[in-house]
Formats: sequence, C-alpha cells, structure tokens
Amino acid sequence: MTASLLLHLLAAMLWIGGMAFSLFALRPAAIATLQPPQRLPLMSAAMGHFFRLVTGAVVVLLATGLHLILASGGFAAARPGMHTMLGGALVMIVIFGYVAHGCYPVAAGDETIGQLKYPRVATAIARHDRAEDPHPRHARPGHHGDHRGD
Repeated sequence: MTASLLLHLLAAMLWIGGMAFSLFALRPAAIATLQPPQRLPLMSAAMGHFFRLVTGAVVVLLATGLHLILASGGFAAARPGMHTMLGGALVMIVIFGYVAHGCYPVAAGDETIGQLKYPRVATAIARHDRAEDPHPRHARPGHHGDHRGD
C-alpha cells in the first residue's frame, strides 16, 4: 500500500507540477523571448512531450488510486472524500483527454489551420500574448534600435 501511495503522489506531482511549469515558467519565457512563429513549434513540442508523460501519469493515478481504495476496504468502506476525489479525478481525466486529443492536435498542426478553424480563439490568444509581452518587439535588446554603447 505504501508503494501505491508513493507512486500515486509522484504521478500527481508530475501532472500538476508540469502544468505549473508550463504555465508559469515556459510560456512566459517563450512570450518574452520568441516571436510567435518560433514560439508555436517550441510550445507544441514541449506540450507533446508533456502530454505523453501525463498519459502515463493518468494510468498510474487510476491504477494506484483504485488499488488504494480497494486495499482500504473497497468503495463501500471508502470515506465520502475518497468518492469526491475519484469524481474529481475522472472529470480532470476527461478534460485532459479533450485537451490532449481534441485541442492539441489542431494547435500542433499548421498554425493557419488552427486560426481558420478557431479564428476568435486565435485572435484572443494573440491579443493576450501582446498584452502579456513585457518586452515589445521594437524595444527588445538586440532588436531594432538597440544602442547600448550610446
């Protein structure tokens, strides 16, 4: 049971930690340093690797979670919090499946396909990225008019 709990916690940390890293570290760094044409392949490749890891983590989470429930007396003996946690996990797995297998293939493909299929989403993302960009393209060191020696 201890091994199942350890594997369960490690898989959950991989999933949640990876999401936090991509949202709070990778994406802002990509926005700050890369133009959109270079940013898309980086984010697409990173998310592709991450989604493969999360798919394995989801399998481990389900297997170890069910093992932990069954080892502690089964569903009938499980506390209400365990049922709530399982329900939340199933919702998160459905959302992950939709994002990884529904949204991601469009985003990972040709950028124009995604923009044609979801023009309002593409426009909203472009606006959000411009608003979040701490270094506008014309003011970035090493680009257009950087005169450090002056």
